[in-house]
Amino acid sequence: MKKMTILFFSLFFINLLFSQEGAIKITNQTSEKERIIKENKRIKIKTIDGQKISGRFKIEKDNIILIKKQRIELTNIKEIKRNSLLVSILTSGFFIYTGAITLGFSVLIGVLVDSTAFLLAIPAAGMIYTGIKSPNFQKKYKNESNWTFELILTSE
Repeated sequence: MKKMTILFFSLFFINLLFSQEGAIKITNQTSEKERIIKENKRIKIKTIDGQKISGRFKIEKDNIILIKKQRIELTNIKEIKRNSLLVSILTSGFFIYTGAITLGFSVLIGVLVDSTAFLLAIPAAGMIYTGIKSPNFQKKYKNESNWTFELILTSE
């Protein structure tokens, strides 16, 4: 019985050691707020050079993350933003669908009732374009606004 309990505790301990995963910890220096983005989540990054990169990130060693086979040091990140796939799909789908319905109604009303209804095609085109560009309404964490980035290990 004693051997079984030691075996179970050692298995649980080994499981805790290997179940840790990396994350980016974003901390505001003035208000002490913290945000954590776990590894393999979708993010959008803008570097100091002005390059914009989005995708799932993986953590490498020595403060380097990997997005779409590009290595980025945490010191080179100007701003970071979470990019949820579900929110992107819902917002872009909403804008495209609403723009298409507005465009359809403007053509239908313009042909059958009044030709000034064709002016509704302008906001409809804007909505479709906005849906294609896939807006992201998540909060940006900028280096300029006293946010600092560091890599940590978290347990699930």
